[in-house]
Amino acid sequence: MHVPDGFINAPVSAAAGAVAAAAVAVSLRGARRELAGTGTGGGTGADRTAPLAGLVAAFIFAVQMLNFPVAAGTSGHLLGGALAAILVGPYTGVLCVSVVLLMQGVLFADGGLTALGINISDMALTTTVVAYGVFRLLVKVLPRSRRSVTVASFAAALLSVPAAAVCFTALYALGGTTDVPIGKVFTAMVGVHVLIGIGEAVITALTVGAVIAVRPDLVYGARGLARPLELRTSPLAATAPAAPAADAPEPAPASATAPAAPRRSARRLWLAGLAAALLCAGGLSYYASSSPDGLEKVAHDKGLDTRTEQHATADSPLADYSVKDIANPRLAGGLAGVIGVAATLAVGTGVFVVLRRRKAAAAAPAGTPAADAPAEQG
Repeated sequence: MHVPDGFINAPVSAAAGAVAAAAVAVSLRGARRELAGTGTGGGTGADRTAPLAGLVAAFIFAVQMLNFPVAAGTSGHLLGGALAAILVGPYTGVLCVSVVLLMQGVLFADGGLTALGINISDMALTTTVVAYGVFRLLVKVLPRSRRSVTVASFAAALLSVPAAAVCFTALYALGGTTDVPIGKVFTAMVGVHVLIGIGEAVITALTVGAVIAVRPDLVYGARGLARPLELRTSPLAATAPAAPAADAPEPAPASATAPAAPRRSARRLWLAGLAAALLCAGGLSYYASSSPDGLEKVAHDKGLDTRTEQHATADSPLADYSVKDIANPRLAGGLAGVIGVAATLAVGTGVFVVLRRRKAAAAAPAGTPAADAPAEQG
C-alpha cells in the first residue's frame, strides 16, 4: 500500500506530512517510556526492548518483500503495524514502521518521498493505533492466557489493514489528483484489503505466538501474564520461627540476602529473528508474487495512477529491490534484500538505543554516573 508521488495533491500531502511528523514526535516521547519499562506493559523485559525493536523493524522490512496472492492478478504484503505494536509497544511500533517506510522510500524507490507523510499516517499510524486498540480491548475481555494474546493479535491485525484502506480512501477524497468516484475507490480498496488483512493476521499471529512460546517476557502485549518468581520456605519454618540469639547480629534486609533472579539473555531470540529476516529478504523474496499489490491493482483498474510521478530515487542502485549491474535476478534481489535488512536494523537499533539512553540519563538522580558522564558516541 505504498502511495507513490502524484496520487495525492500537494496541500493534502503537506497536511499528512504534518500529521506524520506530530505522530513521530509523540511516539518518540512514548517510546522512551516503553523502552524504559514504565507505563502500561512495562516491567520485565523492557531493558532489552531497544535492540529487539530494531530487529522488529528489520523483520517487517524483510516480510514486506514477500508478496502473497490474494485474488486473480492481485497480491498483498505485511503492513506490520499490528505486529510491531504487540511485540514492542504502540509508540515504538509507530517508529518501527516509520523507519521501514523511510528506508524503502530512500533506498529502494518504494513509496514516494513527497508521499512519505501519507504513507506514515496510513501504514504506520493508522494500523498501529487501530490494531493496538483492538488488541487491548480483546485482551481485557478474553481469559488471561498466552493463547488469548495470539487470538487478539490475529483479530487486531485483520482489522488494521482495511482500516488503512479506509484512511487512504479518505485522503484520496480530500486530495486525489484524478476524477474518480470515491465510492468506487472505497469499495475496491476495502474489498481487496480485507483479503490482504487475512494474510496479515496469519503472519502476525504466527510470529507473536512463536515469540510467546519461547520468551513471553519479551512481548510487550503479553507482559504481566507470567507470575513473578517467589521464594518459598518450609511450612515448619513458617509456623515455628526460631527466636534470634541475644548476641546474634541483626539480619540483613531481604533484598540483600535473597539471590537475584537470573537474567535470561535475549541473544538467541535476536539471532533467530535476524536469521529469519535474512532468509525472507535474501532467499524467499525471489518466490514472492509478482502481481501488483492491492493499491497498485485498484489504482490501475480505477485510473488513480494516471498522474503518478517518477520517484526521485528511481536511479538508486537498489531501486525496485534489485542491485543494479548484477545480471542474475535471484542474486540481485537477494543481495538487495540483505542490504535492506542490514540498513533497517542499523538505523532502527540506533534510534531506539539513543532513546533508551536518553530516558535512562533523564531518570538518573544528579551525581550519578548516568547523569554526569558524557554522552556516548555513536
